[in-house]
Amino acid sequence: MKKFWKYTLVLLAFILTQAGMAQDNAAELAKKLANPIASLISVPFQNNTDYGIGNNNGTKNTLNIQPVVPISINDDWNMITRAIVPVVTQYNITGENTKQSGLADAVVSAFFSPKNSENLTWGVGPALLLPIGTNDFLTTKKFGVGPTAVALKQSNGWTLGGLINQIWSVAGSSERSNVSQMFVQPFVVYNWPSGAGLGANMEWTQDWKNSNGTLWLNPTLSAVTSLGKQKTQVVIGPRLNLAAPDGAKADWGWRAVLIFLFPK
Repeated sequence: MKKFWKYTLVLLAFILTQAGMAQDNAAELAKKLANPIASLISVPFQNNTDYGIGNNNGTKNTLNIQPVVPISINDDWNMITRAIVPVVTQYNITGENTKQSGLADAVVSAFFSPKNSENLTWGVGPALLLPIGTNDFLTTKKFGVGPTAVALKQSNGWTLGGLINQIWSVAGSSERSNVSQMFVQPFVVYNWPSGAGLGANMEWTQDWKNSNGTLWLNPTLSAVTSLGKQKTQVVIGPRLNLAAPDGAKADWGWRAVLIFLFPK
C-alpha cells in the first residue's frame, strides 16, 4: 500500500508538471475527453489492478483497450462507436494457487447523437456482448444485445452525466447460464484551462440472474499532454470496491489510463 501511494505521488507530480506545459487546445481536448460521445478519435488503454480479492486474497489485473471512433452520418447526427476489449490476468480468484489469463468478453456500443444539442448532450443505441474470451473463467460463451444510453451537461469547466446499458444473452452455449446484466456509470469531472482535471465515477454492475451486484468508486486526476507530437491524456487514481458478491470483494485497487488522441 505504501508503494502505491509513493508511485501515485510521483505520477501526480508528473501530471501537474505536464499540465502546465499543455498547448492552447488542451482545455478543449480535456472537455471532449470528459464526454464519452464527443466527436474525437481516441484509443484509451485503461489498466485496473485490484488486490485482496475474496477469501484467497486474490489479485486481478485488467487492461481495457477502448477505441472510440466517431462517424458522421449527416449534417445532424453522429454515430459514436466504442469497444471495450479486456485483457485479464488473475491469481487466486477461482481458488487457491490458481491463475487465469487471456482475453475476456468484449462489449461494443454505438451511440447515435445529435451534433447540435445545446443544453444537454445525449446519445442512444445498441450494445453488444461478444464472447471472445480465451479462458473458460473469462467468458460467458454467450452473445448478448441490449440498449445503451448516455447523457451529460457541460458548463464552466464541469462535466456531469451518466451512462447505462442493459444486455441480455440471445445465443451461445446451452451449457452456460443466460446473461441479464446492467451497467450504470454516473460521472463528474472538473477541468481547469490547463487541461488538468479532477473527477470521479461510480461503476455499478448488476447481475439480475444471480441477484448480486458490484460497485466501484474511482476518483481520478488527469492531464492532457504530448508525447512528442502525439497528443495524450494521462489519468491516475485509486479504486474503492464499495460492494461485491460474497467472497469477491477487493481490499483496494488503482487505475492508470493512457489515452492516445487524434483530433481533427
